Amino acid sequence: MTATPTWPALARLDPVGPAELVARAALQTRVDRKYVVPVAALPGLLERLVPHARALDIDGARAFRYRSVYFDTPLLDSYHAAVHRRRRRFKVRTRTYLDSARCWLEVKISGARGSVTKHRLDYHPDHCDSVHPGRDFVEDVLARESLVPPAGRSLDPILVTEYHRATLLLRPAAGRVTIDTGITWRAGDATLSLPGLAVVETKTASAATMADRMLWRDGVRPARISKYATGLAALRLDLPDVPWRRTLRRHFRDRPAGPAGPAPAVLHRPEQEASCV
Repeated sequence: MTATPTWPALARLDPVGPAELVARAALQTRVDRKYVVPVAALPGLLERLVPHARALDIDGARAFRYRSVYFDTPLLDSYHAAVHRRRRRFKVRTRTYLDSARCWLEVKISGARGSVTKHRLDYHPDHCDSVHPGRDFVEDVLARESLVPPAGRSLDPILVTEYHRATLLLRPAAGRVTIDTGITWRAGDATLSLPGLAVVETKTASAATMADRMLWRDGVRPARISKYATGLAALRLDLPDVPWRRTLRRHFRDRPAGPAGPAPAVLHRPEQEASCV
């Protein structure tokens, strides 16, 4: 994983602790808008957000290392539900906060009008590569959400992502912004990295945030991107990729080096998975 990013404007933002961030903007049910932004554009965006946002701060750190493992059935039911844009679909993953060795098993439900509901279970870090200890939790969530659990089908680790994340709380209680950099994807023997690009995501109850409007004024529009589905499509050329084809062509494939950074690096070689703790 690349070095932890540092930006002067991020350090100048007023701090907010994790407890207050959750209390003010947990947003377990929300609307997400995602943008693919050159890393070189982040300092200017953060500078404009200084009067309007606070940064998650834990013991003086403002960016944190994440590792997510995405699970799917052998037939990739979750992936194909996204391909066919089913109105209601699910995604299962573990998310490990590498700096604190905390881990969660999460089930994300995509619903009508772009809403996302996230269910979480505190999980042991040693189990981050397996859904088996939390299988009852996953099936219960899917049943409560009126989704048919993949009965009789295993949920296997399909894709691993790692990245650094900075999280902002917008004033006044207008939602959150996450900024992910140094993103890498790994599926089997293939690895993909996008060192020159960041994924900026706004999370709000409904209306667009100030950060959305700033990006729009810069000519940056929301992108169809999913760390799981888009990443897997980029690494597995045998899979259908229609919903993310424009994003894949523009950012993941055949992108020349330039101001946005070097072209994506795709490595087809065995690589040991990073430790979860």
